[in-house]
Parts: sequence; structure tokens; C-alpha cells
Amino acid sequence: MNKFEVLNKRSSGKCELCSSTSGLEVYESTPFDGTPDKALLLCHVCKEQIQHPEKMDANHWRCLNETVWSEVLAVKVMTWRLLKNLSKELWAQDLLEQLYLEDEDLAWAQSGMEEESNNDQQTAATKDSNGAVLVDGDSVTLIKDLDVKGANFTAKRGTLVKNISLTSNPEQIEGRVNGTQIVLLTRFLKKA
Repeated sequence: MNKFEVLNKRSSGKCELCSSTSGLEVYESTPFDGTPDKALLLCHVCKEQIQHPEKMDANHWRCLNETVWSEVLAVKVMTWRLLKNLSKELWAQDLLEQLYLEDEDLAWAQSGMEEESNNDQQTAATKDSNGAVLVDGDSVTLIKDLDVKGANFTAKRGTLVKNISLTSNPEQIEGRVNGTQIVLLTRFLKKA
């Protein structure tokens, strides 16, 4: 049996992520060792969005609430990677917390993401909740009341945070609120 036939049998003729039955193709997960164990049978839509993350439609991936429970390791690893890429979505964060991978499987999932990001040669820009790019020294406004853990105060919606500093994580910035230097999640900010 060739790789397609093996994967088609394993998946019962359905996309292993969204269960579509049309346009099925073999997708080789990185790093690939040539075996069907590290490959998936995907529909054209899933494969296209995985290969071109800039085209990713978060609503399409709500199907991952089923695949987090898959017994096929390649499916679980791809689910973990997709949920990490969608981690700005609250539902994706919840699913990611439910997904369990053994240490060596988690290492495989992470190494594939590193390899893919090295292939892209792009660093992720830090963006506010509206998608505006943030740089060091910008000012931002809070769009939600935020409880500041450890500082015993609430940063109120509408608070202006001046002269922000970027961090190594594009989803976080550092800024001073009420005289205290804190880390803020970019999804709760808009550029002032």
C-alpha cells in the first residue's frame, strides 16, 4: 500500500482535521521521517491554511475540539501546532489546555514549529487588538479593565500607557500603569 492508501484507511476516507471527504491529499508533518506515522490526510482547505498561515480562518479550525482527543499522534501534534498559532482566540487557549502530549511528542510538535518559522524567516510583529503594529516608545490605551496580579489594583479601561517596551513575545508589551511596570497582553490594547 502507498502512503495515501494507508492514511485513507486510517482516517476512514476523511480529512483528519475537519472530517471533509473532498480533495484529500497527503501532508507530511515536519520534521518528516518518510513514514505514514508523521503524515496526515488533509483536505485542500486545511492543507492550504497550514501551508499559508496568513490565510488562516480561525472559524474553520473550531473542528479542533474533536481532534484534541485523537489517538493518532500526528493529528494531536498538528492540532497542538494549530492551537498555538491560534492562541489569541480564547476558545483555542481552552482547547490547548485540554490537549496532553508526552514530553517527546511535545518536543516533536515544538521542533516542527521552529523548523517552519525558520523556513519563513519572518519575525512576528507585535500588534494591538486591531492589528496595528506596535513599536518601542508607542502609547497604547487599555480596552478592558485588567486585574493586575501581585500589585493589588485594577488597570481601568481607557488608561493610557505611554512609552511601551516590546518583549520577545509578540503577544506582550511592558508598560507603566499607576507607577508600576507591568506586562500587558496586546489583545487588550489599542494604539493611541
